[in-house]
Amino acid sequence: MTKILIIGAGRSATSLIDYMLRNSIEFKWKITVADVDQKIAEEKIHGHANGTAISFNISDADKRRSLIKQHDFIISMLPAFMHSDVARDCVEFGRHMATASYVSAEMKVLDAEAKQKGLLLLNECGLDPGLDHASGMKLIDEIKEKGGEIVSFKSFCGGLVAPDSNDNPWGYKFSWNPRNVVLAGQGTAQYLDGGLMKFIPYNRLFTQTDTIEIEPYGKFDAYANRDSIGYIDVYGLFSINTMLRGTLRQEGYCKAWNVFIKLGLTDDTSKITHAGELTFTSLIDSFLPNTKESVKDKLKKLMKDEWDEQTEVMLDYLELFDEKKITLNEGSPAQLLQHLLEEKWKLKENDKDMIVMQHQFEYRLPTSDKIQKLNSSLAVVGQDQHHTAMALTVGLPLAITVKNFLTKKFKSAGITIPVTKEIYTPLLAELEEYGIVFNEQIIT
Repeated sequence: MTKILIIGAGRSATSLIDYMLRNSIEFKWKITVADVDQKIAEEKIHGHANGTAISFNISDADKRRSLIKQHDFIISMLPAFMHSDVARDCVEFGRHMATASYVSAEMKVLDAEAKQKGLLLLNECGLDPGLDHASGMKLIDEIKEKGGEIVSFKSFCGGLVAPDSNDNPWGYKFSWNPRNVVLAGQGTAQYLDGGLMKFIPYNRLFTQTDTIEIEPYGKFDAYANRDSIGYIDVYGLFSINTMLRGTLRQEGYCKAWNVFIKLGLTDDTSKITHAGELTFTSLIDSFLPNTKESVKDKLKKLMKDEWDEQTEVMLDYLELFDEKKITLNEGSPAQLLQHLLEEKWKLKENDKDMIVMQHQFEYRLPTSDKIQKLNSSLAVVGQDQHHTAMALTVGLPLAITVKNFLTKKFKSAGITIPVTKEIYTPLLAELEEYGIVFNEQIIT
């Protein structure tokens, strides 16, 4: 029996755990699901004969190392910053590992030793990053096989709420780690535009946006994320002029979110003590000049022409000007904001989330000098607040790729992401069985 350890049973792990358990009988797998909350792990395995739920704290180094030594393949569904300890243990003890997260600097350090030992370190194999790589590389390879030269590639993805469940003006509810949403974009985004390197610092990120349309769901805000330039080499697009990866939100979201950035409410580096003595109104006021105007009027003056009626409606929905009590005793501004949003943006029992993704290509074929345009779009709607589109599109690509590795459909050692045909072809084919299908459209 192959022993597989899944660390972390949170929001994004549901579909992955279901898939691994469904396939465990055919492929003779024993699945251990470890989470700091054993009850959550037990709920995820549903009493399956090949599943075991245990309580596990990642900071317990002795237990972590013991668990890893007892298993053959480790899947980490922990927050990204927690992967490194697991990865180091895996390489030390000769265990394969997979995550859905970006390749970190700590992971890169382990690449050479993992290759030497023949160990797989699968990364960036969830939704974004992951499914975007696989689906994008499929089209890149197809265009290249026709002799085409890609001059522009833009890729956008967003986790939103399905239209039928959209009952708040933000058009957003949490279907994955809320902390990541609140801290999104911090740092400097970099991308290539018309052959020129472009940088957007965090304080301007949500003001420099594009509008992307995905039928039949309409228009979305798009903002640049992280380092797009680093993927030029990964995708083999050495002569490209424009390269951009971005995140999608409902129209108007970015303008309203920028209010929090400009105020300082997304800061996670400082701590506000005695926060429980404040209201959100007084918290906002503490970031504004000491004048006799109302808090809302002060905020309008701060934002100047960046304030509009839609932004006001969105902030009013959060009860920011209604003396709503803060129930945390202390926390960073970002933590206090997150606590409020987890209440206001919570998926209800029958709510459904939605994933939208779009790739935009511009390329030349050898038969014509005319620029060809191709859009490839995906929309996936979840079943309920537990079986979300986010969990499906994060968990399935990772689970399928792990299965394909264990069943020897591909071989790889060291840091691996899903950009090669031997990985993405069977992955995308199986995802279609779950309704995860891209719609390709030539733009004229």
